[in-house]
Amino acid sequence: MIRKTLVVSGGTRGIGRAIVEEYAKNGYNIAFTYNSNSEIAEKMIIELSEKYGIKLKAYPLDILEPETYKDLFLKIDQDFDRIDVFISNAIISGRSVVGGFAPFMRLKPKGLMNIYTATVLSFVVGAQESAKRMEKTGGGSIISLSSTGNLVYTPNYTGHGNSKAAVETIVKYAAHELGEKGIRVNAVSGGPIDTDALKKFPNYEEVKSEVIKRSPLSRMGLPTDLSGLCYFLSTENASWITGQTFIIDGGTTFA
Repeated sequence: MIRKTLVVSGGTRGIGRAIVEEYAKNGYNIAFTYNSNSEIAEKMIIELSEKYGIKLKAYPLDILEPETYKDLFLKIDQDFDRIDVFISNAIISGRSVVGGFAPFMRLKPKGLMNIYTATVLSFVVGAQESAKRMEKTGGGSIISLSSTGNLVYTPNYTGHGNSKAAVETIVKYAAHELGEKGIRVNAVSGGPIDTDALKKFPNYEEVKSEVIKRSPLSRMGLPTDLSGLCYFLSTENASWITGQTFIIDGGTTFA
């Protein structure tokens, strides 16, 4: 039996962790990246490999340096014999987003560019490197995580919102150009999802309260609400789906 391989960025927490676990329970080998906490990554490898009998490897990655994806994939080539799914999930926070996560009149080019680099440019290079490998095995699935912050006004979210809009457009172009290689490209847009990254927002409690109030389901979104759709998009059941953005928002964008 051929065991397929997932490559996912930012796999140790939140949505990324949920994605790793979703694919692990479905028998995928997994290469995932982390920013700095190798201890969490190693614990995941031990836990999930024993639980599901799969191969996992973790790799450090700085998504503010997109070109390093090329070296990362060379390392993955040494550890795995194929790549079937690539999911661009990792995001940046903290000092890197200063000047990008702010009201419009306080936005700064450096902060905006950091968010764009981490969201859009990292997706482009990661998807390019993945597609080169997928072509050799007859195709695959590429997914970018996105956010409804490009559809619904969210305070201080200009930098993230415009970058998510950009990556959704790139998904459409990539889908058209990679389709002949048997590679499907889609985006999964969640919003807002209750993660550690969201909790770092200074207005987290305000956002959470508003989401619960606006959603017909009266709750925040969870990482597992996105991971299942990502997996579905990797299966043959989604073989005619490409170039699309799927919104998982608990009904909040219409509220």
